[in-house]
Parts: sequence; structure tokens; C-alpha cells
Amino acid sequence: MFKTLLALLIFACATVAQATPDAALVRQLADEDSDVKIAAIQTLARTSDPDALRILKAMSEDGLALAGEQVVIVDGDKVFDAATGAPVPAPENAEAVTVNNRIRRELASALAALKLFDSDPAARLESAQRLQSKVDAGMAPLIARALEKESDAEIKALLTLAHAQANLANNDPAARLAAVRALSGSSSPAVKNLLLPLSGQTGGKAGQTGDPDSRVRYAAISAVKAIDARLSRAETIGRIFSGLSLGSILLLGALGLAITYGVMGIINMAHGELLMIGAYSAYAAQSLFRNYFPNAIDWYLPAAVPLAFFSAALIGVLMERTVIRWLYGRALETLLATWGLSLMLIQAARVLFGAQNVEVANPGWMSGSIEPIANLPLPLNRIVIIGFALCVLLLMWVLMNRTRLGMFVRAVTQNRAMAACVGVPTARVDTLAFALGAGIAGLGGLALSQISNVGPDMGQGYIVDAFMVVVLGGVGQLAGAVWAALGLGVVTKLIEGWSGAVIAKIVVLVFVIIFIQKRPQGLFALKGRSVD
Repeated sequence: MFKTLLALLIFACATVAQATPDAALVRQLADEDSDVKIAAIQTLARTSDPDALRILKAMSEDGLALAGEQVVIVDGDKVFDAATGAPVPAPENAEAVTVNNRIRRELASALAALKLFDSDPAARLESAQRLQSKVDAGMAPLIARALEKESDAEIKALLTLAHAQANLANNDPAARLAAVRALSGSSSPAVKNLLLPLSGQTGGKAGQTGDPDSRVRYAAISAVKAIDARLSRAETIGRIFSGLSLGSILLLGALGLAITYGVMGIINMAHGELLMIGAYSAYAAQSLFRNYFPNAIDWYLPAAVPLAFFSAALIGVLMERTVIRWLYGRALETLLATWGLSLMLIQAARVLFGAQNVEVANPGWMSGSIEPIANLPLPLNRIVIIGFALCVLLLMWVLMNRTRLGMFVRAVTQNRAMAACVGVPTARVDTLAFALGAGIAGLGGLALSQISNVGPDMGQGYIVDAFMVVVLGGVGQLAGAVWAALGLGVVTKLIEGWSGAVIAKIVVLVFVIIFIQKRPQGLFALKGRSVD
């Protein structure tokens, strides 16, 4: 019995002695040479000792000091011996340990490695994510120990990648080969850059021909190609998503224009300013909620939807009643008059809101992004805009195909004279159609405020694109406007990725001109006897 107790006592003392960091190693953290400090940090980082975490954390927070030959941790009025953690009297001439940016980077990596053994899964996840950007060969044993103990699937996957990265510099070719194969499933550009030197492709060091082992070299080449394919696929999907987002904005801007242009044949150059009115409606609703309902600020955007629609619709009715109604059938005069109206609306916005752009913030539920696949973040605000545009489109389809007003609008669009003969009030239909088109433009401006600057001139950049959508899709055709808007948006973004925004605009414009010459009626031609 005595021998058993003695053995347990010796084992406990040995464990305590092993757990306490070496005083000489801790002293190196206060050395004047940065390389010595970094070597000591890396040595401590390769342990799973809680005392190492305590010491390095104090060093990162500028709490490490040198008193003679003793390294101490200063925590407010309390002072502790860095190696043992025991309280010590406050020294008189303690000098703070200098920590430069290079050492801070090493400390961040070391702390990330040591936190792999934290009891909090969130801390371990954050640590594993940090290690994806920087890990050295010396951390492989530490990561391997953490990998054995880890039970969380997400953290385990990250640790597997970090362990593979650490083994890329292993002296054993088999270990390097296993690491390359493990990393071949990654979609990270950083991992690709790590594999490039092993593959011998562009990106390696000067004169480097790749890994000396042919199996590792060929595996690295295959892994780089696989990562490139996944990155390219994610980039293409991201461009298509951005194109759909742009197309949704163009659709909201062009739907109203398609109605007014189809019903009245009016070239409304002030249509872009109706978008601007919708965007300023969002700003006004946001200001109202900030001042009177700060606890409900995240709901200002739903409240701004009717405000944007009816504000733009009211301005549209005033424009139609006071100016446009007297210019039907006179295309040039209408174009000049609406251009003058656009200048008046721009100046009115400058007087009311100032010449500078105003801030319209995303609500909390529209902030951030989701990442369905690696390296493909999809912003929530653009996802909501696409959904919003689809909802508006659905309501428009119901209005145009299931209501009396929609039937009147379609009748006037196809044959105004015949519609008037059978009792359709064409003058009233003109006003209601113009109000409807203006209101939808206001909703487009509301959506645009969530992804673009809100200012007096914001509508000028979308009027040409909106007209291109209307002409390309076919006058008065909702289906044509949908396909044209989404198509132009996707094509524009794809071309931008290859040649830039300016060239993309030129290419799209040339395509539309050529298309209209070959098919003047657009994608979807009107049906009816008047067309013949």
C-alpha cells in the first residue's frame, strides 16, 4: 500500500513538473533578439499546456515584463511569476517586453494553436479557422493531438486541412503525398498557393522544379487543377448571381416603362427619376424610424414599400395630367418635355435632401451573406432583392391577366382606337397605367437603395438600360421584359468578369442594336390585327 501511494505521489509531482514551462524558455520571450522570441513562442505553441496559453496571452496583451532575470506577468496591481504563475512582489524596475508586428503575428498563430484544446467549441472553431491561413510543419504533432480529441465534425474537417498543410514540409514523401491528397478537396486559393511550389508550376520559387518525389509532384499538379476548377465554378456562379441581381433591378425599372411605353407610346426620360423617388422614400422611412421608432429600425424597409410605390405613383399622375397628356402622338416633344421634367425632379431632390448622397443602411435581417459552397458568398440583400422582384412580377402578372384594369391596359396597348370604340375609357387607363408604371419604378428605386448610393443623379445610370430592356423584350410584353432584364444582367456581369465594365456596356449595346435591326418587334411581338 505504501509503495502504491509513493508511486502515485511521484507520478503527480512529475506531471506538475512537466506542466510547468521551463524558466529558461520563458526567459527567451524577453530576449532582445526577435528571432529568439519567435523560436520560444513556437516552442510553447507546440505544447497543449494551459500555462503556455496563459503566458502567450499575457504577452499578446502587453502584460509581460522583465524584472532582472525574472519574467513576470503584470495584471493591474497584481504581479505573477510567468513560469510558475505564483504571485510575486511588485518589482521596482520592471521593463515591458517589446512586441513588434512580426512577433504579434506569431503570437496570433500560437494562441490559435493552443486554443484547439479549449473546452468551448466556438473557441476551437475560431482557432481552427485561424490556422487555415498560417500553419507550419512544427505544429503537425499538436494539430494531430487536437484532431484525435475533436468530436465536432466541422472543426475536425478544418483540423484535417490544417494538419495536411503542416505536413507539406514533412521529410517523409509518404506524409507529403497524404497531405497533398487531403488538400486536393479544398477550394481555398491559399491552399492552391501552398501546392504550387510542390507541383513545379508557376508560383514556385525561382529555379524550383517541384517536389523531388514524382508521386507528390504529380499529385500536387492534379490537386491544383481540381482547386482551379472549383474556384472557376464558384466564380462563374457568383457572376451569374450578380447578373440576376442586376437583372432584378433592371426588371423593376423596366416593368413600369414597358407598360407606359406600350400603352401610350411615351418615351419617358424622367423614368429614372421615379427610381430616385423610391430610393429617397426608403431614406425618409429610415429617418422616421430612427427618430420615433428606434427599437423597430429593422422594419423600416417593409414600411417604405407602400411609401415608395404611392410617392412615385403620385408624381407619375402629376406628370401625366399636367404635361404628357397634351403631347400624345408627338414623340420628339414628349422626349424633350420629360427630359425637362427629369431635370426638375433632380433639382427638387437636391433642394430637399442636399446634393450629396445619403445613407440608407441595410436592415439587420438583410445584412451579411450565406455561403452555399466554398468561396461563394451570396449577400443577403441581393437575395432579398431578387425575391422582391419576383413578388412584384407575380403581382403584375395577376393585375394584367386577372383584373379589369389589366384587360383594359392590354386592349389599349393592342389597339387604342378599337378599345375606345367598345367603351374602354382610354384617358383614364392612360392615367392609371402611368401611375402603375411610376409606382413600380419607385419599388425599383427602393430595392436599388439597398445596394447602391442614394443621390439626386442615381436614376440617370439606369434609364438607358431600362429602355434597352423594353425594346429588346418587346413593347408591352411582361414576359419579354423579364427575359430581357435577366438576360442583359447576366450577360453584362459575365462579360465584365472577362473584359471590364466599360467593354461589357459597349458589347451589350452593340448586341442590342444588331438584334433590333434583325428583329424590330423584340423577343416577344405583340399579337393582334393592329400589328399587321
